[in-house]
Amino acid sequence: MIWVACFPRLPLNRPHMTYWHRLAFHLDAEFVDNLVIFWCAFVLFRGIGYYQKFREKEAAAAQLSVELAQAQIAALRMQLNPHFLFNTMNSISSLMRTDIAAADTMLEQLGSLLRITLERGEVQFIRLNDEMEFVEMYLAMQERRFTGRVHQQLWVHPELHDALVPAMILQPLIENAYTHGLSRLDSNGLLHIEATRKDSRLTLSVLNNGAGLNSNPPKASDGQGVGLANIRSRLQLHYGDQHTFCIREVARDQVEVTITLPLQFSSSPAETLTRFGA
Repeated sequence: MIWVACFPRLPLNRPHMTYWHRLAFHLDAEFVDNLVIFWCAFVLFRGIGYYQKFREKEAAAAQLSVELAQAQIAALRMQLNPHFLFNTMNSISSLMRTDIAAADTMLEQLGSLLRITLERGEVQFIRLNDEMEFVEMYLAMQERRFTGRVHQQLWVHPELHDALVPAMILQPLIENAYTHGLSRLDSNGLLHIEATRKDSRLTLSVLNNGAGLNSNPPKASDGQGVGLANIRSRLQLHYGDQHTFCIREVARDQVEVTITLPLQFSSSPAETLTRFGA
């Protein structure tokens, strides 16, 4: 009505019409079309606004989920490091009265391991080669403690040195092998650690003899089993359903722990953060 009042000469090329006639003409000619265009535009812009708000909420929820997972993983790492430290200190303590030189060497090796752990900081994924360096130092400590009682074997597929794995994923498995299996043997102990590839999957395995799965199972109340539970939780947070974790008795008094992961490689294989992290 305001439009018709402000432009009395419209419509053009028409004889003079009164205000009401011109209003009726405009309503008959354009009102329905304009109404459809208006509501279509209104619904379109409101829909875009709702979609943007939905995506913002979705992104915020995803960010919160990532932050929660990172916090949980950090908490698990904080749990694992003291567990490793206390168990290693107990091992050193057991040598103090029988072999002071061996205990002193183990303290030096423990200092090196702690330095590596501190230098890695909050790095969650490292190159398999760096993880194996840490494992070799830990095995050297155990060799010092179980001199001549355990034969250690370590094999890594040549193509897997730059594969990414969760930091400190193997040490708890090795510690568990010594605690619940190899420590019960006086001789002929076997520890076999292997990293292999099958298609797009990485397989990590730790095999040891000494005791089967059903002989004196670990009790959660005395602190045992923390390492394995920690690994399970970290793998679930990192990979979800894309990983497997299996403990099985492959022969009498032989237990094998196997982990399969999606095979991922470091984007900069030649570059490391502190020589031990990627």
